[in-house]
Parts: sequence; C-alpha cells; structure tokens
Amino acid sequence: MARLKLFYAPGACSLASHLALEEAGADFEPVLVNMAKAEQRSESYLRINPKGRVPALADGDTVITENPAILRYVTRLHPEAGLWPDDPLADARCAEWLAFLSSGLHPSYAHIRRAERYATDPDAQIDVTETGRRATRVYWQMAEEKLAGSGDAFAAGDTLSVADFYLMVFWTWGRGPVLGYDMAKDFPAWTALVRRLAERPAVRAVFARESIALPASS
Repeated sequence: MARLKLFYAPGACSLASHLALEEAGADFEPVLVNMAKAEQRSESYLRINPKGRVPALADGDTVITENPAILRYVTRLHPEAGLWPDDPLADARCAEWLAFLSSGLHPSYAHIRRAERYATDPDAQIDVTETGRRATRVYWQMAEEKLAGSGDAFAAGDTLSVADFYLMVFWTWGRGPVLGYDMAKDFPAWTALVRRLAERPAVRAVFARESIALPASS
C-alpha cells in the first residue's frame, strides 16, 4: 500500500502536486475526486479536506492541503530529487513563484470561473468576471516577462524545481477554453519552458493519467 495518497481532479491546480510526486519518484496513490459529481463536497471527502478542494495529500493520518505546502513537503520527503534549490537566491525565487502563482494568477482565474464566490447579484457577477479577465491577462503577462527576463533555463534558476510544475498548471489553463490564449504566440518563453517539461517521462505519465493533451512540440 502506498504511503501517500494524492486527491486530485484532472486539469485542476492539483496537477502541480501530481507532477512533483511523479517526478520525485514518490510512492503515492493518485485518488480521483470527481468534481462533475460534486465529490469534493461529499461527506467522505470533507472529512479529508474540509475546504472541499483539491489537492489534498494524505500521509497516513496526516493531511496536507494547498499546493505550496504540498510541493514543499514533497521536496523535503525526497531531497534526492533536487526539486527545491539549495542556493539561497534560487530558494527564494522558488518560494516567490509559488506565492505569486497561488496568490496572483489563481485568484484572478477564479474570478472568471467562480464569480458566484465573489458576488450574488447577476450583474455584479458579470462585472467580477470581466474584471477577472483583465487581471488575468496582466498576471499571465507578468509571468511571461519574469521568465523571459531571467535568462535561466528554469523558473528558479538553472535547475528544475517544483515552481516549474506549478507554472505548467497555469499554462494549461491559459490555452484552455476559459481564457483561450495563444500561448505559443503571446507567451513564448513560458511555452518554451513547458515544452521542455513535456519531454520528461514523469510529465508524460501524469498528463496521460489526467487525460490532458501535452503541449505541441512546435
């Protein structure tokens, strides 16, 4: 029996933790939470994660939620995988990316997908959605400029880190039907990064498991 259980939904932000666990070679069981059937709000799942969201990582009787926390936990369990930088500046950059993605890009996208969380009046929900669209474009552009301007091979420096996998989530959302961005044209540095990641066996395995199309090679 696997020590760890990752509760995930295909294409959700749990993809980042899923990728990190696979890349690290962790002994884990991926457990699908069917959001189309509202399983995230079921009594059984709420006992695991009262927030009713994914991801959740169970390590025995202990449950960890939130991507930044799970990603850091995976790197501590598997330091040999080298998914968290040792260099002080690269360490800070990795943490910076996780904070920026979770507090900037994700909420802006949620304002489009889940306007009812922020307003009850239908007209107000339309305003929330449109404001979210404008904010999302700004945040996506910030991420692109940060990647393009660093001159590094990966998000946090010259080596792969969990920040790269978290960035992959938002790249897939960018090309999706909600935003519909031309990622290759408008976000070329970001696209180049995810195309390199897509060559890794762990990424291919997770994308196949979640039935997500890999980034086109060109």
